Amino acid sequence: MKATQVAEIAGAHLFEPTPYADERGFFCRTFDADVVRSAGLDPDAFVQDSLSRSVRGVLRGLHLRSGAGEAKLVRCSYGRIFDVVVDLRPDSPTYLGRAFFELSGETQATLYIPAGCAHGFQALTETADTSYRIDRPHDPAEDVTIAHDDPELAIPWPLPVTSMSQRDREAPGLAEVLKRRES
Repeated sequence: MKATQVAEIAGAHLFEPTPYADERGFFCRTFDADVVRSAGLDPDAFVQDSLSRSVRGVLRGLHLRSGAGEAKLVRCSYGRIFDVVVDLRPDSPTYLGRAFFELSGETQATLYIPAGCAHGFQALTETADTSYRIDRPHDPAEDVTIAHDDPELAIPWPLPVTSMSQRDREAPGLAEVLKRRES
């Protein structure tokens, strides 16, 4: 497994395993505490695993947590997703930086997203399962959502949006979210 820093987002890492494939399918390690530790992260910090299943065109995000934020490891375990990270940490050297990835069940790559960054994705296949490993229990009172189509972010979503939650449809733009955070 190889760990690579993401240039556009300070503190973000992409973990790429080496799947072993044969006539049965494949096998790969999707989490390795030693590799995570070598990237400067605490592998024991993660306290919750979650899974979402989406159909082609579904968009989830852009989400982040207020307060202490939430760091997470994200992996598409089945299918393919277009994954987006936006750095919203005012003290970060990559503040307002954006990074885009295609995560897939074929590669099993995992993306580490630091606390204070917004995250979203769109399912590119008929079924896409996305796994999350989160560093603190979820508290809905801390949920923050940013409009996926905010022109300031200009995210190049690859497909028309077929479905999203009501919360995501009604999300404010980036300027409004940043203004709320300052007050």
